[in-house]
Amino acid sequence: MKKFASLLFVAILGGGITLGAYKLIDDDHNVDPNPIQNTEKNNFLPVSYNGPAVSSTNADFTEAADRTVHAVVHVKNVQLARQPRNMREYLQGGGEIRPSLRGTGSGVIISPDGYIVTNNHVIEGANEIEVSLNDNRTYSAEVIGSDPVADIALVKVDADGDLPYLPFGDSDSVKIGEWALAVGNPFNLTSTVTAGIISAKARDINEFDTNPQSFIQTDAAINPGNSGGALVNINGELIGINTAITSQTGSYVGYSFAVPSNIAKKIVEDIMEYGNVQKGVLGVSGTSLNPSIAQKLEIDEVEGFYVGGLEADSGAQKAGIKEGDIIKEIDGIHVRSYTDLSGYLNAKSPNDIVQVKIKRNGDEKEIPVKLLKLETYDIPNLGMEIRNAPSTVLKDLDLKGGVVISKVENAAIARYRPYVLTAIDDNDIKNIQDVERIMKKKSEGDPISISFINEKGEFNRLIRD
Repeated sequence: MKKFASLLFVAILGGGITLGAYKLIDDDHNVDPNPIQNTEKNNFLPVSYNGPAVSSTNADFTEAADRTVHAVVHVKNVQLARQPRNMREYLQGGGEIRPSLRGTGSGVIISPDGYIVTNNHVIEGANEIEVSLNDNRTYSAEVIGSDPVADIALVKVDADGDLPYLPFGDSDSVKIGEWALAVGNPFNLTSTVTAGIISAKARDINEFDTNPQSFIQTDAAINPGNSGGALVNINGELIGINTAITSQTGSYVGYSFAVPSNIAKKIVEDIMEYGNVQKGVLGVSGTSLNPSIAQKLEIDEVEGFYVGGLEADSGAQKAGIKEGDIIKEIDGIHVRSYTDLSGYLNAKSPNDIVQVKIKRNGDEKEIPVKLLKLETYDIPNLGMEIRNAPSTVLKDLDLKGGVVISKVENAAIARYRPYVLTAIDDNDIKNIQDVERIMKKKSEGDPISISFINEKGEFNRLIRD
């Protein structure tokens, strides 16, 4: 979980690098994110939706609420902690190790045999997970898997019979202005239901990080403890998982955000089938269009995603998408900005075929594109994750080859803020396969040198003896 000095905290890391690209511009607005998790006794919950829009202000929420409260659970994160019995033990780091409640949140039962979806930050670091149902039954839960980037986790309980559950709805069908209910356990007040409307879709609440996000925004009140809870429509269908709020105080002030159910469902299915998340990549890089960017590019379009570059051998390149194309729709979903595109792709898998409507030289055409698997590689003993570099990155840095360093856990390397890895032991690198081939010839503890360029274009070389 990210913590900000302004008392803002973010529960979600966002939708990953689904496009195999970088976000190149800032939007015209910025929302300070606050995750709805309480590390003392509270956490936040997810939401769900699937159903037709409701226009009547006299809508009856009782059936949806009754259906949902029985499928939303209270999740407790218990961790082992050293508890000193006196000041001497406290100062010397002594004391007895005992279970300690580190936080609580919510979860949604999604199958009668006890599978539960929640937020990753609700269960992160837990030695034990305790789940309580609305009828006060309590179970121990096992973590099946999680996606920290999307902040979604899957846990399971073994009950003595079928459990009440919520089916996933189609979050792509959600319309702005529809009614929505948020159900969870704010401030340890179990089975709390609040109502509001869908305020916005494809919302990125932290545009300055490297993780594209595509939240559903609602004005249904949620607070610490709602994390992992359900967002449902008036029919009680799951359309999202409540994950974050924006606030100067840490409590609800009108804005709350949920991971769309289509993204959560895809993550859950991947975890159950593969044990990890399989990400489908379109293989384009570029920028969201707005009047300012359009003026710089000398084009008339002010909406859509401008293709500035293509990843080599990607589905987009093979299908015939070109630099300068403007993506206007994907599978009939209107693309106004980068988050519309990335949010939809986060719910797709490798080998899926998507219909991409592009505008080129004033003419529109629809192109079928086969999504490829996002390739990443963890370099052994270096604490670095890499992926193939989009052509725009190499062009901007005037490089003939290299791989993007997408994650660095080695503090000694991280302080140099490496961006593109260009060589290992003076062997030039063009792609992930080059790195794997070089590293297979090395034994643990062998000396190694790496050459890389930071985001400013500065060259560095580090040697590990």
